[in-house]
Amino acid sequence: MSNPIYAVVLGIIVVALLTVSVSQLRKVKTKADYLVAGRSLPAYVLVATLLSSWIGAGSLFAGAENAFRNGFAGLWQSAGGWVGLLVIYFVAPRARKFAQYTIPDLLETRYNTTARVLATIAILFAYTAITSYQFRAGGNILHLIFPEVNHEAGTYIIAVFVIVFTALAGMASVAYMDVVIGLLITIIGFIAAPVLLHRAGGWAGLHQVLPATHFTLLGEFGYVDGQSQGTTAGLLKAFEYFLPTCLLMLGNQSMYQKFFSAKTEKDASRAVVGWVIGTFILETLIVSIAVFGSAIVWVQYHQHQIDLEPHNIIPYSALNSLPTFVGALLMGAVFAKVISTANNYLFSPATNLINDIYTRFINKEATNKNILIVSRVLVFALGAWALVQAVHLTSVLEKAMYAYTIYSAAITPVVLAAFFWRRATAAAAVASIGLGTAVTVFWDLGKNVLPPALAQRDAIFPALIVSVVSLVLVSIVTPAPTKEQLAPFATD
Repeated sequence: MSNPIYAVVLGIIVVALLTVSVSQLRKVKTKADYLVAGRSLPAYVLVATLLSSWIGAGSLFAGAENAFRNGFAGLWQSAGGWVGLLVIYFVAPRARKFAQYTIPDLLETRYNTTARVLATIAILFAYTAITSYQFRAGGNILHLIFPEVNHEAGTYIIAVFVIVFTALAGMASVAYMDVVIGLLITIIGFIAAPVLLHRAGGWAGLHQVLPATHFTLLGEFGYVDGQSQGTTAGLLKAFEYFLPTCLLMLGNQSMYQKFFSAKTEKDASRAVVGWVIGTFILETLIVSIAVFGSAIVWVQYHQHQIDLEPHNIIPYSALNSLPTFVGALLMGAVFAKVISTANNYLFSPATNLINDIYTRFINKEATNKNILIVSRVLVFALGAWALVQAVHLTSVLEKAMYAYTIYSAAITPVVLAAFFWRRATAAAAVASIGLGTAVTVFWDLGKNVLPPALAQRDAIFPALIVSVVSLVLVSIVTPAPTKEQLAPFATD
């Protein structure tokens, strides 16, 4: 073990998380308590839980890997979230007014039952993939602190902890835990960033060690094997990171579920304002910490003198480049964020299965007690599926983009159309969801058969184009939705 203080901090965090979860357990008596915290969350809790569910391993590991390889151009990935938030401000009160449980709830009301089922399938693919790299990230942290625990064993340990933790108290445990985690990661980020910058030799030191492209708008995006492919190719690659992040933000079920949990429509709108500010600050801090940390180890890494995977640059820096106490707190904050995000994205598809499949088609008369039991069984089942994916995962960044793209192409277009385009039809929504999912999965599985020029591209452009075009064209040639379908989405 590198230093016992890291183990102590992790132990304190684990105990604190379990304490919050158990304290909320006695309050969970109904379906609404478990799935949307009894629709009781005030704005400040919403801000914290939205931040914590959004900023997890996708930012701290995939985003950090992006920053390690591309410098400050890694902000293209997080910028998608900032832009998405501008639209979300107008969506939030409408979502709270709708006040159901899941995105498929919304899609069946606006479209039809088939849209509900297909959306549930797409969400299961996307969210278990996101959960899987949270498990892997948590396992990496355990390995760094306890070298005798290998990556795979650490992944199993984290998976078991998250599955049990998530099954206990549902949304209430998720939301109130996030308040503490959000404060912790923000405070320690502001402390760690300047310390790492000083260790790297300040801005002069950064420029001396890192490639000049790390300080440009497009970083290494326009380069292949050291050869420039031009500005157009660089912009295309940048948007392959920007678009999936932006569209995931716009249609994120976990986010809508938090809006459904708000006390009022006003609380939902206020939460978005805080979320915009918090996301900008935290995402910029994360990229900065990754860049500063990479400068400290850049020479040793490229001379193969250290064992470092780029996606681990933030926890590695916490362990090796910061004063012990600060490093332990940063490591603990990263660990807590990973646990929180895994909790959110494991809980969300379980909500889909219980609300959109079980009580909708299998047991319409299910009691609250029965629903809670089945919900917890589903958390265990989905957690096992996510664990299988985690064990076979090779790149956190690639897995993140795959998950984001499925959701971006299959769910976000029809969700936004539900709120903002009255002419969107049920048949069009079914075509959009089905084709968006199919193109993304085919693109991921078929890279070995695709032409090399296409295989190196992300699926976001073909999947999104097919999804949106089918949504528009099928809507034009099919009968318009009825007034009853549009009524729940009408503005006052």
